[in-house]
Amino acid sequence: MNQTRDLIDSAQRTIRLELEAVQELLPRINADFIKACELILSCKGRVVVVGMGKSGHIGNKIAATLASTGTTAFFVHPAEASHGDMGMITRDDIVLALSNSGSTAEIVTLLPLIKRLGIRLISMTGNPDSPLAKAAEVNLDARVSQEACPLNLAPTSSTTASLVLGDALAIALLEARGFTAEDFAFSHPGGALGRRLLLKVENVMHAGDALPRVNRGTSLRDALLEMTQKGLGMTVVLEADGRLAGIFTDGDLRRTLDKGIDVRQASIDEVMTPHGKTARAEMLAAEALKIMEDHKINALVVVDEQDRPVGALNMHDLLRAGVM
Repeated sequence: MNQTRDLIDSAQRTIRLELEAVQELLPRINADFIKACELILSCKGRVVVVGMGKSGHIGNKIAATLASTGTTAFFVHPAEASHGDMGMITRDDIVLALSNSGSTAEIVTLLPLIKRLGIRLISMTGNPDSPLAKAAEVNLDARVSQEACPLNLAPTSSTTASLVLGDALAIALLEARGFTAEDFAFSHPGGALGRRLLLKVENVMHAGDALPRVNRGTSLRDALLEMTQKGLGMTVVLEADGRLAGIFTDGDLRRTLDKGIDVRQASIDEVMTPHGKTARAEMLAAEALKIMEDHKINALVVVDEQDRPVGALNMHDLLRAGVM
């Protein structure tokens, strides 16, 4: 029981210390942070992130986050940079160097070459008086009062603070660039995220002969036959000029039966939902899903600029496409 309590106390202490480290960052989002953003926004090349050890792992993640949110970036291992990889960095690039101590030998070794090439340098350190911070055009202060490690040795709070500061930088740049969800999708074309953000209604809707449709005045019985043939659980109802008059779904059928209406005698006009919610073919499928969820419906009619039905889709279509 004591061991259990000790484990819980240790975990909670770690979380508290790391929360405090993140809180300490708030007043440091200042003129230095703004200058770092401005340097990156004006950069004609890429952001090259460097870091050793745990700072390298954090730097790798920061580079990946920047790259996926509109800022071209990649990670270079500083030790490899000293043995040829420095050739990957051009004069148009900007270097973002991470080091908690600010005196990591592998990074300090690169400073003369960075200066000689005229490459602009942003540092992220835990020591604003360190060689790296002093060599940089601007230093982002990521110092922490205490590591979560009880020995105050293993990088814990410091790496969390650097990661959060990197995220703050990436998101500030994203918003400054006006980066959109569609831009984000083009950086993530694979997997569920890409499908959700790139797929359009026209890619999943049933169109042409697959679209169930009947005209106003059609008997409910004939409308049900059309629904059965097309297998979508709904049919659109058309005005004489081809515009959308309404929609009739399986849910409408249940409500019709609850009212005791004779399905053999009724007209579709009596039982359809007038017009109903619609989507456009060029709309993102994720937007169509939101319409369905907001209005608690399972099917949408897709219409053109003249309000003429050109397709239909339901929740099952979005589920199969991986949008939900």
